[in-house]
Amino acid sequence: MTRTLSAPVTVAFDYTRSTGPVLGRFLTGLRDKVVVGGRTSAGEVVVPPLEYDPVTHEQTADFVEVADVGTVTSWTWVPEPVAGQPFGRPFAFALVTLDGATRPLFHAVDVASPDDISTGMRVRVRWAAERVGHINDIAAFEPLDRPGVEEVAQQPSRNPSTTEPVAGVVTPVSLDYIYAASPEESTFYRGLDEGRILGQRCPSCHKVYVPPRSACPTDGTPTEGEIELSGAGTITTFCIVNVPFLGQKIAPPYVSAYVLLDGADIALLHLILGVPADEVRMGMRVKAVWKPREEWAYSLENIDHFAPTDEPDADYDTYKRHL
Repeated sequence: MTRTLSAPVTVAFDYTRSTGPVLGRFLTGLRDKVVVGGRTSAGEVVVPPLEYDPVTHEQTADFVEVADVGTVTSWTWVPEPVAGQPFGRPFAFALVTLDGATRPLFHAVDVASPDDISTGMRVRVRWAAERVGHINDIAAFEPLDRPGVEEVAQQPSRNPSTTEPVAGVVTPVSLDYIYAASPEESTFYRGLDEGRILGQRCPSCHKVYVPPRSACPTDGTPTEGEIELSGAGTITTFCIVNVPFLGQKIAPPYVSAYVLLDGADIALLHLILGVPADEVRMGMRVKAVWKPREEWAYSLENIDHFAPTDEPDADYDTYKRHL
């Protein structure tokens, strides 16, 4: 069997959400070095405050400022931190019940070894130097028995120039993984590295799939053969992109479309360039435009885009079942 291909992949985006009045109150407090909890109808003081009471289902309206010192109620050691965690060295995650609260807060404790933390230990918040209204405004907790750490209530540092409440929070999200292509996909990507577009056919229903897959999704029969397509095709459906976003390589408006390659039975998603966005239409005949040979790799991006040909539009009946 031909060796399959694999490659590292990173999926990353900024997760943005509005906070609402309850979590917004909590995050505004962190920005000002104040820890805010919420009192429930059962008398519990929860940090962060719950948006709605678990018994009455009413929105939380009773807020309590609690201390920035507390007690470790449970903990776990992190010997090998991963990307995005509070420290790049070993540390502990812990549940800390702050003085004035009845429920614990989950956060990091900055200690050098598991021998330096224990249930019942007294700890204090170490505030971030720059605070923006985010859970990371608490850089970590640190033991009160550490030199220079005192069990004395700190005064809030409300900044009169930043009186606006926190209304939203942005959290970067990133996932790294290894993508392993199937043998059929590996054949497809090797073809692209040679300037060829390859598909495979189902021996039962005779449909041609590009990119190929291990089995026909219609009847489950393993696909077979090697079908080379010309790179010419028909636009079935399309979307005009008008909204800019982070990392965008092409200035909007531009078109992303499904192209049904001649001889294929499934459409391929790609860019349409070389024509004004408002002139793109269903049935338009297009062809693949390849990047220079020295830029090729095992990637569909070897095809820079699809551009219109001089052919008449395809008849609707030839692609209607692919919409």
